[in-house]
Formats: sequence, structure tokens, C-alpha cells
Amino acid sequence: MGYTLCVLGCGTMGVAIISGVISGLQSNQNPHAIPKWESHTPGTCTPTADSLEPSLASFFVATVTRPESAQKLQNTFGLLGGLGSSVKILVGENLAAAQQADVVILCCKPQQAHAILSQDGMQQALEGKLLISILAGVTISQLTRWVSPTTKVVRAMPNTPCRIREGMTVVSNLPVSEDVELDRSIILKIFSSIGRCRFLEEKHFDACTALSGSGPAFACIFLEAMADGGVMMGLPRAEALELAAQTLQGAARMVLQAGAHPAQIKDSVTTPGGCTIAGLLAMEDGRVRSTIARAIQVATERASELGQPGKK
Repeated sequence: MGYTLCVLGCGTMGVAIISGVISGLQSNQNPHAIPKWESHTPGTCTPTADSLEPSLASFFVATVTRPESAQKLQNTFGLLGGLGSSVKILVGENLAAAQQADVVILCCKPQQAHAILSQDGMQQALEGKLLISILAGVTISQLTRWVSPTTKVVRAMPNTPCRIREGMTVVSNLPVSEDVELDRSIILKIFSSIGRCRFLEEKHFDACTALSGSGPAFACIFLEAMADGGVMMGLPRAEALELAAQTLQGAARMVLQAGAHPAQIKDSVTTPGGCTIAGLLAMEDGRVRSTIARAIQVATERASELGQPGKK
């Protein structure tokens, strides 16, 4: 059973989601495609692809506010081939898009949510449908006030690596309904096809926004700093960046795949009197741990302000 997936306000994250889902669908159809490095998320209820076949997206609709944005999206999705060229892009027609959809993902700016959901006819268009909001700081209680009581509202917090199917998405617990299992299957199919997916209570969402939503930017600062250090010591820029990126990727996968604690990995490469311990002490002098942790704290506090009245 296929369904129509609509993205209202298809910016960077909307493009990442649609592109990732389409890539996932097309790789499943191609026996020669290179598989993701993991098929599902250990330790969660993420099912394998086979159990999700009844809830595959078969048609995609995306909305933007400007014609030039529509042309850009057309080119972007066209490069995906297959389903990518069939994505329907509407300019300034959120209501028409919602009316055509079975599942709606709200991807606009947090400050625009109320205006979009309060548009004449939008409540009726969303009746009985699954509405997934990826808006930072906009709560479920706010969203439910703006839509029909029959609309099933959940929050999701994906991050930019969804575009290459290596994302991390946190989803709020689903509202009770007779279709809860189908809705869960749809959500998992969307987000597990573009990375990892985990369900958490909504109270954790501001921290998730900071940690995994803003996290790629924080990680890139660290990655760039490592590469700069290599350049300072004589490595060519391209090679230094490659070494730093692959090193971080490898360490992260050791944590995710092997279940190793970061401290274990650190200790395994830290020999007495060696270069690693010398570098670690220099990092401790610079208060790297507390600075990174404080960055998450400050970003979490900022996330709680987004989407709230009087906050920008």
C-alpha cells in the first residue's frame, strides 16, 4: 500500500528527507546498489525493510515560496533519477499540497508554523492525517491547538546527514489511535531509510535539537581543527582533511557498531608516555570537554526559545 508524502516548506532539511527516502527506495529496488553500513538501529524497535513494505511512499509533493526555489528543487530531485523526477513541486500552495497528501511533514521555519496551519481550509485538509513536525521549539501542544482534533501530531528531529542516509532522527511518542501501528511503520520507514531512528519523550527534544540537530556543525569544527593541526605539521590540506574525517567516522562507527564506550577506545590508543597522552593533556588544558558540553547546553537553551511567542 503506497501513500503520498508531502513536505510543507521544502528547504534544506526537506530536500534531505525526500532525497534520502527516494535513495533508500531506489537502492532497495536495485540488487546491485551499495547497502547502507547498517540496515537498522540496534537497541531500538526499528524493523527491517521487509516488514515495512506495506507503508512505502509512492508519490512525493513539496512546497516552496518562490519559483526560483522550485526550479532548484526540480534540478536537485531530477539528479536522483527514477522517483526523483516525479516529485511534484508547488509554489505557495501549501493547502493544495496537504489536500493531496496522506502524510504531511512540516519543514517550514518555526515562526511560520501558525500561519501555515491556520490557513483557511488547512484544518479540513489535515483531518485524520499524520502530521510530522520537524520544527525546533514548536511543541505538540501548540501544534494540536492549530489543527483538527483528528489530526495525529508527532514531532521528529532529523539532522542534515539524512541526505546521505546517515542521519539521526528522534521521534516523539505516537498519539493513541486505531492506526498507531501503521503510523509507526510509516514513520520508521521514512526515517530509518535515511539513518537511525529512536523514539523519545517530547521533553527531551530541545536537548536532541542541540546534540544531533546542531551536532554536525560542532563536529565539523572539531574535524576542521584536526585537519588544521595536520596542515601545521606539514600535511597537504586535502590529505589532512581526509585523515581527520575518516578518523572521526571510524571512531564513531566503533561506538555504534561494536558498542565500545568512547573511553575504552581512547584508552586503547593511549600508551604510557606516548604521543596520544601528550595530545590529550593539551586538550584538557584547553578545557575541550567542558567547552563542548557547554555548547550543547547553550544550544539546548536556545532551542527551547525557538517557535515560542516573542522569541526569535
